[in-house]
Amino acid sequence: MNNCVEIKDFIKKRKNYEVNIPKLQIPEGFATAFIGENGAGKTTLIDAIAGIDLSYSGTIKYFSDHTLTDKYVRENIGYTSSVSYFQPHWKMRQIIEVCSLLFENFDKEKFIEICQKFKLPDNKSVAQLSDGNKMRLMLASVFARQTRLLLMDEPASPLDPVMRDCLCEMIQQYIADGNGNKSVCFSTHNISDMEMVTDYAVIISGGNVAECGFVEDLKEKYIAVKGEKSCADAAKKFLYSFSGGNYGFEGMCLSEDADKLAGMDVKLETPSLHQISVAVLKKCGGDLS
Repeated sequence: MNNCVEIKDFIKKRKNYEVNIPKLQIPEGFATAFIGENGAGKTTLIDAIAGIDLSYSGTIKYFSDHTLTDKYVRENIGYTSSVSYFQPHWKMRQIIEVCSLLFENFDKEKFIEICQKFKLPDNKSVAQLSDGNKMRLMLASVFARQTRLLLMDEPASPLDPVMRDCLCEMIQQYIADGNGNKSVCFSTHNISDMEMVTDYAVIISGGNVAECGFVEDLKEKYIAVKGEKSCADAAKKFLYSFSGGNYGFEGMCLSEDADKLAGMDVKLETPSLHQISVAVLKKCGGDLS
């Protein structure tokens, strides 16, 4: 399997913490979610991969053996920030002009078509748009290019539920059109918004990768557990994560430990990616809001 991004010995120091990733390979042809609490290091990683912030040590390679200095890489990466990077006074005309100058593969007609689909006004400046429409504008600009990798920092956060569903459909179509050569990486602190489109997950806590893998593999590695309060104490010692109350408990266990719960009054279920993420982050001392 090919990788769209390969990270090795990555260290980025922040004021109060550092992001430290000895090795991370992101598979090509899939949608990868960087999941973690606010401040975990997701944006730091996205910005480094996108080339927005180069003040780190380590190496990042793209599409097997390319580096960010290659024009091919810059032309084949699309990036959206969690905040608008367009100038506040720009209107759609100026954005078209700038994108056409910066990127040889920018399709003006496709950009206008996507903007119309998003019902974006062409006579308002960026400053006059809502946060949701600013994100739509950035999405339109990257989906209007011929690229191999899209990097998105919290793209779903400012969007309404209908637009989040639309974004998921666009990501799926983008990947499908690539025949295995197009990939998407996005960050989120609320995986429920984007779980339906996530193929591969990278769970980040405190600047470190706490867990990663294909979603289906993670759902085989972990099992969601629910049970009555009467057997909570007995089950707890075999659980990866635990949350108890007056009426019972729930938690997560590793599949390899499931046999140890035999004979207890518990229910075992296939977990969602959200449940797995919460369990992993709680285990690391974080949480997923």
